[in-house]
Amino acid sequence: MEISQKNTNQNGKFVTWFRTSITARMLIMGTLVFLLMIPLALVQELIIEREHRQRSVMNEINDNWGNEIVFYGPILKVPYKTYEETVTYNAETEESFKEKRTILNYAYFFPEQLNIDTHVDTERKKRNNFDTAVFKAGIKATGHFETPNFSTKSILEEDIVWDKAALIIHSSNLKGLKSEVKLTLNGNEYGFETNYTIQNNGYPHLEELESSFIALADIPKTNTSDFQFELEYNGSEQIEFVPIGKVTNIHMTSDWKDPKHIGNFTTQNEQTTANGGFEAEWKILSTNRSFSQQFFQNLPQLTSYAVGTNFIFPLDEYQKSQRSAKYGFLVIGLTFLVFFLIQTLSKISIHPFQYIMIGLALIMFYTLLISISEHSSFLKAYLIAGVAVIVMITLYSRSILKKWKFPLFIGATLTTMYGFIFVIIQLESYALLVGSIGLFIILGIVMYVSRKIDWYVDPSNSQQVQSA
Repeated sequence: MEISQKNTNQNGKFVTWFRTSITARMLIMGTLVFLLMIPLALVQELIIEREHRQRSVMNEINDNWGNEIVFYGPILKVPYKTYEETVTYNAETEESFKEKRTILNYAYFFPEQLNIDTHVDTERKKRNNFDTAVFKAGIKATGHFETPNFSTKSILEEDIVWDKAALIIHSSNLKGLKSEVKLTLNGNEYGFETNYTIQNNGYPHLEELESSFIALADIPKTNTSDFQFELEYNGSEQIEFVPIGKVTNIHMTSDWKDPKHIGNFTTQNEQTTANGGFEAEWKILSTNRSFSQQFFQNLPQLTSYAVGTNFIFPLDEYQKSQRSAKYGFLVIGLTFLVFFLIQTLSKISIHPFQYIMIGLALIMFYTLLISISEHSSFLKAYLIAGVAVIVMITLYSRSILKKWKFPLFIGATLTTMYGFIFVIIQLESYALLVGSIGLFIILGIVMYVSRKIDWYVDPSNSQQVQSA
């Protein structure tokens, strides 16, 4: 009987210690935080799944409308003859015969001057809850060719087949081409036809367009030959040009408000237009790039030298939601820490089940955010989800803590945290700096508040714990 009473007393002391010990509370809270990482990870997978679905819809829309544009040309293509001698030995007559075989090769010459003027009008296409940006591009190009130089390869004048010379253009997205490909050379117009698909290890695939044979009077044998042409494309995501001119000037205007210029060369001049779009200029010299103005036999793949502009959303709703969810551990941990400090300082007991309810409410913020943002802007979705969760947790805290003092403080804390995270995910260059400063301030506040806590309180002398 005495042993049973002793065990009962020990069990009672353990229960009292477990309910009043700060260490036990911290262990329980830490365990709950890590358990809540499971549903948070599932929410992040949901965001990734919806983002992949959006990408699939974007690719389908872009494929129907027109894909990205990579363009370079025109290029002067001139055939020339080379000769190969072979020796044939006749064993019966013991005589050798020399045979001379003619091989037709091609030389490629780039323009001396190339000026490209492009205007891009963007349009937003939407399907169900997903959307993408497409554009219509008008391209105008002018320039001239100098006399081809065959002397570097010791090619004789009589071996040059001038009457078979032609112009070629390399371009992707022929499906999005909305005008006939015609080029005016020295006042005479030449049409183009698709020659073949250029093998390219990366995307996009390029097609070679070749003109009809150039009239001898238009070939720059002794004088320069001026050219000009205009093209219209339906495209998406980006437009790029390879600077094949000895001097290449590219001028681009658009109503797109978030341009991202790409390529190995920076813009010489860029400014914002009156409609909120942009105007950009590139000037690239042959000495700025690592390929020559002429090639013999083979024309290399030059798309890696392209410059242009991306027309994609810099941070869409799914990317912002994903970045916001990455701070979920911080939000849950800091919210639990606030409740822990209130519980410790006010001697009010909070049951682990109540911690779980609060944690699940915080996770619901992200499901609300991603679902509402598919039907509205990210800002509106963030405000609606944030207000809903803050009000829910504040009212639930009122039922736990009985008075309005601490629940209002919790609501203000959550508002500050969600506002702080919203500012961080809007930033790109300064996100790490602002985040680090914010965490440093939070750490300082926690250190200041926790300085009054007696971490070694004796449970046997502790006050009666209030029931939640």
